[in-house]
Amino acid sequence: MQQAIGKYRWTICALLFFATTINYIDRQVLSLLQPTLAAEYGWTNSDYANINVVFTFVYAISMLFAGPIIDKLGTKKGFMWAIIVWSLGAILHAFAIPIGHVFGPAFSAVGITVASASVVGFMISRAVLAFGESGNFPAAIKTTAEYFPKKERSLATGIFNSGANIGAVVAAPLVYFIVDKWHWQGAFIVVGALGFLWLIFWRMFYEQPEKQKRLSAQELQYIQQVEEGEDVKPVTEEKEKTSWWKLLGYKQTWSFAVGKFMTDGVWWFFLFWLPAYLKAQYGMEKNDISIPIMVIYSLTMVGSITGGWFPMYFIKRGHKAYNGRMIAMFIIALFPMVVLLAQPLGHISYWIPVLLIGIGASAHQAWSANIFTTVSDMFPKKAVGSVVGIGGMAGGLGGVVINKLGGFLFDKYEALGHIETGYTIMFAICALAYLVAWLIMKSLVPKYKPITDL
Repeated sequence: MQQAIGKYRWTICALLFFATTINYIDRQVLSLLQPTLAAEYGWTNSDYANINVVFTFVYAISMLFAGPIIDKLGTKKGFMWAIIVWSLGAILHAFAIPIGHVFGPAFSAVGITVASASVVGFMISRAVLAFGESGNFPAAIKTTAEYFPKKERSLATGIFNSGANIGAVVAAPLVYFIVDKWHWQGAFIVVGALGFLWLIFWRMFYEQPEKQKRLSAQELQYIQQVEEGEDVKPVTEEKEKTSWWKLLGYKQTWSFAVGKFMTDGVWWFFLFWLPAYLKAQYGMEKNDISIPIMVIYSLTMVGSITGGWFPMYFIKRGHKAYNGRMIAMFIIALFPMVVLLAQPLGHISYWIPVLLIGIGASAHQAWSANIFTTVSDMFPKKAVGSVVGIGGMAGGLGGVVINKLGGFLFDKYEALGHIETGYTIMFAICALAYLVAWLIMKSLVPKYKPITDL
């Protein structure tokens, strides 16, 4: 049956996977180099938190615009521009110090106080990176809605979203190898250049399904199938703009946004602070950090793909796609609670918090694969990019909150001589966030209710 249908949609999924992999390699370079840069330029935890806050805040605001821009430009052009901008932003980090010296006085002139030129330079570089990277998920989710029927979308999302984990796994050995050869600036330049390589393949292999010559008629028909009783138009590249204000009038939009706000910050925290945590609490240097980081993100790859498959178990037993996804998400939301044990058991071996954090991060990726897909479950395709953008903005603001809180707590408790207390508080927040998010989402949208009046 699968042979008769065709499999070209999985080629498109592979392109999304590699784009997300590159996205997260670019994003993680700074966190891996944080111990080195903090020692070299005298950063405090709050300095590093502020750099991350700029990234997450610009990412949040950009996500609000990224969705409509992707919807307007179309998936092909929109994705191309996104990766061009973020690749240039990644390379810009290599020149953060001279950038800081140029723009530092401008920061002071408007009353913004920063610790050093290096902080200014990295803030500006992170802002450019964030603006470009904000286009990845709206474009990828829109592509998934174009190329996959509803029953396969969470699996496809889980597969491409696992690129985040592969990126995180590959980043540590790649970055540390490059740093040993060409100093830290070389790491930003080399990983930034990867995006331009991806562009070649995107131009070659992506086209709208209706215009895609490599796609068989049988596979196109399979992609455009609808659930029983549902009236949905075939996939088209629609240019009509969907009003944000109108979208904000739906509880479905708020359900997605709240879920992202509550949980995205957890992922940002793990992504940006794990190397600093391992150094602060266990005295690890870069050569020691690589293996724990690789183990954690290898676990998250399992969570991403398994999480994408998990709702299909319930869908095959008669549940609507959205309802099956919500059942799966409730079970997934219970797993991060193991992170509550990371600090109490951490004195036995650093491997215990590493493995528990790995389970929590893995659960996040399983959650992420499903929460993204709730949008394409309930909204018409022309609005998917915009709704994902609104939720992405909410998730970015969640990242701002958790980064500022983390920097404050770590400086506070480090000054008191027990920084582990700061991490205990942050891990507790991370552990409980998903269950709280699910309860709010379920209260907003108790039952499957697709939007049909856009």
